[in-house]
Amino acid sequence: MSVNLTLLIVMGALYACGIYLILERSLTRVLLGLMLLANATNLLILATGGYAGLAPFYAKETGAEDYNDPLPQALILTSIVISFAVTAFMLGIIYRTWVLARQDDIQDDVEDLRVAETPSFDAEDDAEIPAETSEFPVATVMAGGREMPAENAAAEEKPGSTNVAPGPEGGGR
Repeated sequence: MSVNLTLLIVMGALYACGIYLILERSLTRVLLGLMLLANATNLLILATGGYAGLAPFYAKETGAEDYNDPLPQALILTSIVISFAVTAFMLGIIYRTWVLARQDDIQDDVEDLRVAETPSFDAEDDAEIPAETSEFPVATVMAGGREMPAENAAAEEKPGSTNVAPGPEGGGR
């Protein structure tokens, strides 16, 4: 299988122009960039599909390797439908922003700029958490019908607790 160099150059130019247009602030240019990327992807699938073969009608004397693979054609058809839906959706967004704001450019959001300028370290969130975070320290608790220190009650939850005698049902002392 040989590769058509012209097809690869056109595909690369479509990808480059599409990515450049997507990075613009104008929604119309973003739409054009998405359309170029969809067409470049269709060319990529077409190029990887290989040479055209025979029509996919069954004949006993035709070998299996001579038939055309229908998978790339199905993928391209699916890509065309999806890119049409995305184009229609983006046209709706562009029309709505034009009706509301009479502009096509996306502006910077003040809140996004504020969040971007904040440092990544937050003293409250990144501080060491003390062992006791309650405002009301607990000295003793009732567990198993008896009063015990809070440290022992916390240790009772761990495996190998000294507060529970091993037995068939794990009964307490």
